[in-house]
Amino acid sequence: MKTNKTFKLLALAVGLSLAGFAQASTAPLPKDLPAYGPEKPLPTPQIQQRTLPNGLTVWVVPREGLPKVDVELAVLGGSAADDAATPAMSEMMARLLDEGTATRSSLQIAETLRSIGGDYRTGAAADAVVIRASALASHAPELLALVADTALHPSFPAKEVALAQANAMQELKVQESSPAWQAQRAFDHAAFGAHPYARDSLSEATVKASDPAALRALHEARFQPDRSLLVIVGRIGADQAFRLASQQFGGWKSDSDALAKTPPAPREASIERLIVPREGAVQTNIRYGRPAIPASNPDFIPLTVADTILGGSFTSRIVQDIREEKGYSYSPRSLFDAQRAGGSTLARVDVRNDVTGATLKELAKLYDGMATRAPSEEELTGAKRFVGGIYLLRNQIQGALTATLAGYWVDGLPPDFLSGYVADANKVTAEQVQAMGRKYFASKDQSIVVVGDPKAIDAQLKPFGAFKVYKP
Repeated sequence: MKTNKTFKLLALAVGLSLAGFAQASTAPLPKDLPAYGPEKPLPTPQIQQRTLPNGLTVWVVPREGLPKVDVELAVLGGSAADDAATPAMSEMMARLLDEGTATRSSLQIAETLRSIGGDYRTGAAADAVVIRASALASHAPELLALVADTALHPSFPAKEVALAQANAMQELKVQESSPAWQAQRAFDHAAFGAHPYARDSLSEATVKASDPAALRALHEARFQPDRSLLVIVGRIGADQAFRLASQQFGGWKSDSDALAKTPPAPREASIERLIVPREGAVQTNIRYGRPAIPASNPDFIPLTVADTILGGSFTSRIVQDIREEKGYSYSPRSLFDAQRAGGSTLARVDVRNDVTGATLKELAKLYDGMATRAPSEEELTGAKRFVGGIYLLRNQIQGALTATLAGYWVDGLPPDFLSGYVADANKVTAEQVQAMGRKYFASKDQSIVVVGDPKAIDAQLKPFGAFKVYKP
């Protein structure tokens, strides 16, 4: 599950929302501003844990506040576990979990949610299929019953499956028309090669193969209690939460072979130079990066801070150079995405055609500078406070906290990672940031993917190597 990507995208959204304020005030700040106040103790939720006899892991966080309960069920085995011939079939399965069960129609499910003030969403990432739901705390029993019913007894009605297939085929057409989507697909190929992480998007073959029988077979093989986590957060006592979990999920049995573990993703890859031709395009979509590490690697937090300095906030080096000083791109940014079996670092920069080569030159300079140019005290302190502040802000939201905890479990991290994250980020030193620069940001190790008009940009690409046309 791309937990860190979700966090980084939220952080960038908040940072970019401040762009107008930053632009409006160009005068230097007064020199006599007071120093930052002392660090306040971090609010640490008490996570109570239990494993049911059938192997289901249950985490409960009783929490005062809104009279609401959030639930997330995470089942290991997402698109990385799907057959290579039908990639992301788990996504089709997830879409249809609430479209009918053995005892409820899709209409009855929707009516139940409306009657309990509920919300229900599903999805499949690389490493897990998830169900996220919430309702008023007074209706926690009905909420858990509904989640259990859709998770354990989906019927995949033929009519609903046919509608989902038709919708998915339209989505594929939209995706193929998106240069950003084309760029990401090519980059995933460059970073992960033959690894399952390179194929996390639906294909036409997948949609056609996703008939009711195939979806039922996939569900029966994938949904097993001994490889699942149930998180319950909100205004509910731990005893009641565990009792409801046992009542609704205690009869769930493991009746399938053990799921094969996703092999470790590559941490190094052959350097790729790929172009996705887009005739007549007036803009070049650049993706610049490499494979990196899983979330459980000790470098996870130092690399998160280093990436924030490089391009993960509005005051980052990439934004200040490529946007503010050069004016090449409106919203350049970098992302560090860590998952269960591997990860990647990536810069996303969309520019007008005539500055494609100049932008690639700037990216190389900025990436190499992460090893040769130590962050200033202001850069380092600002990055750590940004990382910590967004993290704390995000996890004050009950549904986000539920998703964070489930994401940790999927990524192989312990629940107490939550309480230590900000403190560990604050310990990152300038020397560690430069070490991350040497290990992960050397320009010679980065693949380059461009989506654009070859006639307009070919000459600018020549200094960076021979670019091959990417055909999925």
